[in-house]
Amino acid sequence: MKKWLIPVIIIVAVAFGFYSWAKGFNNNAVILQEDAKTTWSNVESAYQRRNDLIGNLVKTVQGAADFEKSTLTDVINARAKATSVNINADNLTPEKMAQFQQAQSGLNGALSKLLVSVERYPDLKANQNFLELQSQLEGTENRINVARDRFNEGVNNYNKHIKIFPNSLLAGIFNFKEMNRYQANAGSENAPDINFDFNNKKE
Repeated sequence: MKKWLIPVIIIVAVAFGFYSWAKGFNNNAVILQEDAKTTWSNVESAYQRRNDLIGNLVKTVQGAADFEKSTLTDVINARAKATSVNINADNLTPEKMAQFQQAQSGLNGALSKLLVSVERYPDLKANQNFLELQSQLEGTENRINVARDRFNEGVNNYNKHIKIFPNSLLAGIFNFKEMNRYQANAGSENAPDINFDFNNKKE
């Protein structure tokens, strides 16, 4: 074998090794990134299901002629705001995720107020349609929690893949950026203080 072939073979072998590594990194990163985006779509889908159920719940509650209009108005407005905030899975910035979460939190608060107010209306509380919708909402909240956990798990796998060395060297070359996790609302670690005292105010 000619001596000049030896360095050529070494260079080709190194180049092929680098190509294989880069190809493997890129393909895995794309798969993990797309999986994470899909799980975000599932999060939005779960929230959309809840928004649809809330719309039906509001229609049912509106049938109670003497129900507090201000409470219903709060829910309707919060729902409209929550459905107007959408995030493209390709642009999950911390600011946009915080905006999305804030809108959903506003709806949570209005919905909680509505459900507590229903306690004052025995006929409405016993309404079969209302009870079924309330049960479906509870199940949907569980779906939302599962979807958010899966999203965070997908983001975690993707972020680890692009941040570990030496993959981090290629992440910049291929323009793979860290994704943001869905975080709990500020103060959500504290148990809520709910007052179920519906007695008339003392004079």
